Amino acid sequence: MRSKAWKLLVILVTAGLATPALTTSATATSSQSLGAARSDPAVITHWNTIAARTIFTENATPIPSSALYFGFTSLAVFDAVNAIEGGYQPYLRQPKVRGKASSEAAAATAAYRVLKYYFPTSATNLATDYQKSLAAIPGGSAKERGKKVGERAAAAMIRARQGDGRNANITLTTIPAPGVWRPTPDAFAPMVVPWLGFVRPLALRSPNQIRLPGPDRLKSKAYARDFAEVKATGAMTGSTRTPAQTETALFWSANAVLQYEQAMQDQVTKRGWGIVRSARAFALLGGATADALIGCWRAKYDYAFWRPITAIRLADTDGNRATKPDRTWTPLIQTPAYPDYVSGHACGTGATTQTFGYLFGARSLDLVVTSSVTGTTRHYNSLRALDAETMNARIWLGLHFRHAMTDGNGLGHATAKWMINHELQRR
Repeated sequence: MRSKAWKLLVILVTAGLATPALTTSATATSSQSLGAARSDPAVITHWNTIAARTIFTENATPIPSSALYFGFTSLAVFDAVNAIEGGYQPYLRQPKVRGKASSEAAAATAAYRVLKYYFPTSATNLATDYQKSLAAIPGGSAKERGKKVGERAAAAMIRARQGDGRNANITLTTIPAPGVWRPTPDAFAPMVVPWLGFVRPLALRSPNQIRLPGPDRLKSKAYARDFAEVKATGAMTGSTRTPAQTETALFWSANAVLQYEQAMQDQVTKRGWGIVRSARAFALLGGATADALIGCWRAKYDYAFWRPITAIRLADTDGNRATKPDRTWTPLIQTPAYPDYVSGHACGTGATTQTFGYLFGARSLDLVVTSSVTGTTRHYNSLRALDAETMNARIWLGLHFRHAMTDGNGLGHATAKWMINHELQRR
């Protein structure tokens, strides 16, 4: 049974995705007290695109741990811009800026320094990007001060994350038993980035701060119901999915962390947000997503619940009379190498939708979403519909039980609420 407290925690307020052009421009509006006369917010989306290229294309960072580096970069950029523009509490304390300083130079420098530190193999490309950014900013003392502000913000972030648990020598070793995760076909690979669940969060007090009820008992009716749903709708062949459901499932099998970062680019650009407001939006998204996935990976490690492909093939061992085995059952796409409970996609989506709802309003979205898997686009106005669709999609892919989706989504929402209520507050 799911607890009433947890049901209250799972608030279905969702956000969508969009894929904007890689280079964007917006009319700059400035409210800074010490910055230059005009601060172009396009520097924020431009360096977010560079971050995506660095993290994924050049360094093939696993999707779950990629959220950490988006978080580090966006929070450092926010601190740099906010130190000049003002208006919000910093994430990390910053020295006072004396004299006019370029917010664009500060943002570019902070992003460059953070990304170069964590991805040294991309140093040459990042240096080229950085020089191009600086070349577009008028020379003078404001530019030089802005660079120093960005350097200080990046250094503070890098210093704060020393010894945070990244890449720790942690593995998940289980003894095969009913309900227990074990490496799944076809790769039979060990758990991906098991250390992620032990990383010090960016806003939460601990990885397991948001409490979860855990998976359903194997002999329960709730488990049998979820089992029957994914067995019927998530199979590669012989599924009860409609063609539209298959399209939806594949649509949402793309890189969700990247999709949501691109969605933020689309939103701040379309809305004409200024540089500090845009930087704060990315920082809230980056921090919330990183912490949601940290909490998710801790739950995966602690509960180590088996995936549908294992559960369905070995259903005659679970002690539930309502479940029947199918030794050849295969999901629509290959199962990722980590446990079922809770869903990482749902955790990241919940954090994103809660953040989007806070920033843009649950009823004022205009999102055009593109999937790199299907090559198609979708439009969303409703956060609730988007949340429900993404949860259904992972079941239709054959990857998760519904309980893993609803609890993961709730964890994401709760994490983003904590981030919003405790970090980057208005002065």
